Amino acid sequence: MVDSQYYLPNDIGISALDCREAFRLLSPKEQMYAHYLSRASWYGGLIVLIQTSPESANIYVLLQKMFRAQAPPQLEAAATAAGLSAEEYQAFLVYAAGLYANMGNYKSFGDTKFIPNLPKEKFKALVWESLAFKQSPGDMEALWGCCCESLYSLEDKQKQLGLGEKGISAYFSGNCCLEDAEFAQKFLDSKNLSAYNTRLFKTEVDGKRCYEVRLASAKKGEYPDEVCFGKHEFEDAVFFVKRGDYAFLMEKVCQNLEKAKDYAANDNQKRMLEEYIHSFACGSVEAHKEGSRYWIKDKGPIVESYIGFIESYRDPFGSRGEFEGFVAVVNKAMSARFAQLVNSAEVLLPELPWPPAFEKDRFLKPDFTSLDVLTFAGSGIPAGINIPNYDDIRQTEGFKNVSLGNVLAVAYATQKDKLTFLEESDKDLYIKWKGPSFEVQVGLHELLGHGSGKLFVQDDKGKFNFDQSAVRNPETGELISSWYKGSETWDSKFSTIASSYEECRAECVGLYLCLNKQVLSIFGHEGEDAEEVVYVNWLTMVRAGLLGLEFYTSESKSWRQAHMQARFVILRVLLEAGEGLVGLKECTGADGRPDAVITLDRSKIHTVGKSAIQRFLCRLQVHKSTADVEGGRALYEGYSAVTADGTHNFLRLRETVLLRKEARKMFVQANTYIKVLLFYEGSAAGLIQSFVERFPDDAEKVEAQLLEMTCMDSSCWC
Repeated sequence: MVDSQYYLPNDIGISALDCREAFRLLSPKEQMYAHYLSRASWYGGLIVLIQTSPESANIYVLLQKMFRAQAPPQLEAAATAAGLSAEEYQAFLVYAAGLYANMGNYKSFGDTKFIPNLPKEKFKALVWESLAFKQSPGDMEALWGCCCESLYSLEDKQKQLGLGEKGISAYFSGNCCLEDAEFAQKFLDSKNLSAYNTRLFKTEVDGKRCYEVRLASAKKGEYPDEVCFGKHEFEDAVFFVKRGDYAFLMEKVCQNLEKAKDYAANDNQKRMLEEYIHSFACGSVEAHKEGSRYWIKDKGPIVESYIGFIESYRDPFGSRGEFEGFVAVVNKAMSARFAQLVNSAEVLLPELPWPPAFEKDRFLKPDFTSLDVLTFAGSGIPAGINIPNYDDIRQTEGFKNVSLGNVLAVAYATQKDKLTFLEESDKDLYIKWKGPSFEVQVGLHELLGHGSGKLFVQDDKGKFNFDQSAVRNPETGELISSWYKGSETWDSKFSTIASSYEECRAECVGLYLCLNKQVLSIFGHEGEDAEEVVYVNWLTMVRAGLLGLEFYTSESKSWRQAHMQARFVILRVLLEAGEGLVGLKECTGADGRPDAVITLDRSKIHTVGKSAIQRFLCRLQVHKSTADVEGGRALYEGYSAVTADGTHNFLRLRETVLLRKEARKMFVQANTYIKVLLFYEGSAAGLIQSFVERFPDDAEKVEAQLLEMTCMDSSCWC
């Protein structure tokens, strides 16, 4: 039997993201703006297939051809003829929906591979019985041959995303290891070149290491005015910097952004789109940064969007961004609360437990809005976002926060009978207050978590952004002795732990500041209700820390999901605080199988809990501010360790968590046509149909290009 964590269950939650009312209320001009931004996002989102795994694009094309010839209800007859049971056909539909929702065959949240929950020969029989096969048997047989082995393979290296022997990554050729990633980062830093929109391919010529750094861009070739392109001798290796990765899709993105420009509401939006187009055409991260500056200046737009190579969670080295594009419509009522939080930020920031010198010189008031998602193209949809991720812009120019209201509304709805690891007395309380408490946590996490804290920097000219003769480490009392230099960034310095460490810091800020009565009042919580919100927020966090064990791979001793590693670390910190604050005990469930219960003493949150988070949060910030990679790694990796030693056997608890895990929900998104919104039901068939109709004008051409891109690099993964 294959471990159930590598299947998606037939009863997986699938919800439609309802944005019909939000879209209806847009003006015709706003609808057109949203439409073309959505088109750009969906074309760009296909890049994630190429970024995720060598086989993802082939599987996607195979499924698209099958469902374009026969919608799920019609294909069911072929499934019956091929000998599939009703349960096996549903498993096939769920697998297809999962591939579309994750933009690849690895879970976007957890980076674990998932395979079809039906025998390989049944899957093949369905392909052969399909109308698509009967129309083009040669093409379909060739497609099946390209992906049938990897579709089902669960060899150790293919079970999860990773680098070298730890897993699969399409950001690097198969012969790259961590040392290659580190060496390439040294080269990129020397050229002041960002890794965000790159992939790395390694070869050997005449015994000499050769690396190809590929930049995502619509244009190909080299231009003499851009000195970073071309051949570079670096130490004992040769680097070739080339553009043109995903060229066809990048061109589609640019074309639709160009059309969106005609419907922009103001000059900031136009300038933003012009810079994005330049960035995606030429492969310039600097142009994307410039576009992000205009995006920050575009305050309170009705239609909000962001697009590009954004989050680096899935790069095993932590420096390369996954493509995403979102388009959303403002929710005015909820945004008013977030605006209050922004206005209170300058009062709340001094409450954070680090000295004033470790905070930014001035708080750059961001936009903070609640949005209903119309389009979110990429590997998954978060509940909230704080962007841009460029440290230099965030530190000195600002950022924006968004909370995705229609995602929150359906993503975290919980049925009592599926609520694990809590005492019965906590379950009703948890269900009642999970939504309101998570809203508070998301707000604090994004605005005052990711938006706080200073990085100490010495620029290329030797200028410091702090007084190195006066700023002292609050832990030791000594003058600080390390900082970021030149082109060094948070991601490039802390690399593999950067994403999770930063999520942990932001989560801690949320826990710490949710104890503030002013914060609770902003969100409409007073008196006893406010205390319930605090309790459930902290309870949610410690439970999430236990659930996080699902995302730990014991064989490679590695974490596959940044947020869940962060929450496990926080659980460890709070368990270590002692005094009965958090209880965690193993037991036997009503079904006779291993179980566990986690408890939280609400009377000790404001004392023991607050003190523990206060100290830990300060340590996190000091290491981050001072570029103290060694100290930061020792702290964070120490709390991240999953062992059988000590008071709690976390390796055994991991098995219990896997036994009782609930699959993460998937979302069905609408499609836009000219001033029209197509809405689909919240089911596997609805999710599939939304993708079949996503590229109505050029689906076959898009699929041919995906196959060509995949074929071109096929030798790189051997």
